[in-house]
Amino acid sequence: MTTTIPAIPVTEAVTRAALEVSGPAYLYDLAHLDAHVAAIRARTTGLELLHAVKANPDPGLLKVIARHADGLEVASGGELAHVREHVPGALLAFGGPGKTDAELAAAVAAGVHRYHVESFSELRRLNRAAAEAGVVASVLLRVNISTGDTGGGVLTMGGVPSPFGMDPVEADACVAALPDLPAIDVVGVHAHLASGLDAEACAAQGGAILLWATEFARRHRLGLREVNVGGGMSVEYGRPAELFDWQKYSRQLLSLVPQGFDGVVRVEPGRAVSAYSGWYASRVLDLKRSHGEWFAVCAGGTHHLRTPAAKGHDQPLVVVPVESWTEPWPRRATEEAVTFVGQLCTPKDVLARRIEAGPVRVGDVVLFAMAGAYAYNISHSDFLMHPRPEVRHVGAR
Repeated sequence: MTTTIPAIPVTEAVTRAALEVSGPAYLYDLAHLDAHVAAIRARTTGLELLHAVKANPDPGLLKVIARHADGLEVASGGELAHVREHVPGALLAFGGPGKTDAELAAAVAAGVHRYHVESFSELRRLNRAAAEAGVVASVLLRVNISTGDTGGGVLTMGGVPSPFGMDPVEADACVAALPDLPAIDVVGVHAHLASGLDAEACAAQGGAILLWATEFARRHRLGLREVNVGGGMSVEYGRPAELFDWQKYSRQLLSLVPQGFDGVVRVEPGRAVSAYSGWYASRVLDLKRSHGEWFAVCAGGTHHLRTPAAKGHDQPLVVVPVESWTEPWPRRATEEAVTFVGQLCTPKDVLARRIEAGPVRVGDVVLFAMAGAYAYNISHSDFLMHPRPEVRHVGAR
């Protein structure tokens, strides 16, 4: 089976930079990102927007995103220190399982705005850290609730046995213990149940979280000031032109806010914010035919761009022809379907399979699109000890 390459817009700045770099490189178009996040912001009136730093911690990207978002969500002490260094004024939420005492103390010292607490034991340890610093920590209880349907999400993180969040009965115990935790102020609920949802399913999931949180607060006579319904917005790697419908999502989610709740509704996207503004640039090192199929061996590979291997898809790509050729032997080329692979000694080093990309020649540049999130930062870059890719920012800052 072959795949016809979809129409992928590539900015002029990215194309120009791809022809300039000598080896594998990540090219982040900051002007493209700025326009994309501004459009998201304009379509989500009535919601507060946190951006998940884990999607891509690149400082250049974070500075652009922070201009539009209401804050940044970090999930480790390393991310906390990184954001405080590069985006010092950003409002921070601290999430993620397995927070250490040292990380909690660092978060308290850094003036974190919200703590997404994952367990009763974490709540007690945070109380100790906050009390020692003489402050009160504002907490959202991250709860693993079941809504009965994850809406076809590609990654389920709640409603099933999971290391993420706490069961509702444990959340009940947390609230019951608050008189003994004077340095804790529980202001609301956090839940992130699934990823890869379209606008309708994502809004329905958020509505279910809001309904559960409202009932939880009513039972405990808890002032519910904030509900964070997480992220989960779909990014369609096989259909790059199909962007998540932020306006539909916002409208439907706000229509599901339970009567009587007048607090803040926060959403926490990551991939859908930065994915489209990053490209991974490579070059075809060799072109070979094996048992009837063509393979383009590209500089770099999945040790730089793990996304297609991790998610099991073909990374969208564009072949940029390079006319100059200085080698003394003929330049090999094909117009048949090509599988694009990297330099690693493993058959799993595949970036895209049997793609009809038009003419492909040794020496041509290959631009892998939608590489701005969960790409280089989750990749095993030290495998085989190839050089790390260059990172270059293009476009207006």
